[in-house]
Amino acid sequence: MIFRTLAESDLPRVLALLPAGQLGVWASADAYREGLAKGEYRPEWTWVAEEAGELHAVALWWGNPGDARPGALDTLSAVASDGRTDFAAGLLTAAHATFEGTLPDFHILLPADWRERPDAVADLGWRQEAARRAGLTVSVERLRYEWTRESGVPAPPRRLRFRHEADDEVFVDLFRRVLDGTLDAASRAGADTVGAQAQARADVAFYRDSMPGERSWWRVAEDADGRTVGFALPSRNTGSHVVGYLGVLPEQRGHGYVDDLLTEITRILAEEAGAEVVRADTDLPNRPMAAAFDRLGYRNFARRLVLSAP
Repeated sequence: MIFRTLAESDLPRVLALLPAGQLGVWASADAYREGLAKGEYRPEWTWVAEEAGELHAVALWWGNPGDARPGALDTLSAVASDGRTDFAAGLLTAAHATFEGTLPDFHILLPADWRERPDAVADLGWRQEAARRAGLTVSVERLRYEWTRESGVPAPPRRLRFRHEADDEVFVDLFRRVLDGTLDAASRAGADTVGAQAQARADVAFYRDSMPGERSWWRVAEDADGRTVGFALPSRNTGSHVVGYLGVLPEQRGHGYVDDLLTEITRILAEEAGAEVVRADTDLPNRPMAAAFDRLGYRNFARRLVLSAP
């Protein structure tokens, strides 16, 4: 079995391995072609497993146009066979050996009821095992939510005031403070690795520089007495408007302010950005955030499993 990056002549055979709607295949054939044209997928980030002139598997890493390294693995597809776990693991391991720094996470889209579907369990199983053998041993399951205008554009929250803040250092401080007791696994893991201040600075840089949302959408939330309660970052990715990030300061938790922050994010995206759809993820254990989505009319339409290196 040979593991290598994409050659131009491989494209028709790779597209045949990217059926729309299959678990583990974020990029269908059409989406992959579009992504190649935009620079989100690249030949050097596309790896294939080949034996005797036949392609047995393909792995696609994704990144923003202009990124120097891929941000995530989002597609792993293989011809059905008894050995597909082995050659998928070999494929990922070979690709990982060429990536500098932390290995990109593997994002697997799942139906909301995947645990009750034997086909989904089986399709996930071999991918998860291949990823584990290639070093992606930490898993976090996230709920995926979606708001549409059918749910109604929410009115501005009345008990909080939301103000623009141009100073990035203010948001760095707020990101750092909300890390205390956070239920967001990625933020917590990052802070444990590099420290809270560095993680907060990285979060601000990510939403400012890597997400195509407008910096002018960011808000600081204050109560009637002018005390800072938290912050709200409406944003967007290359596919849709998103609930970027929201946080309530530890000393202000327990008052239901998460509803106000989510309401303001949704309102800004709907009224100022003209969003027809707003999407969001939250970690499965983050029940307060999930409940806030439910209360505001967001629909849990799918799940996302993120597999990461320790």
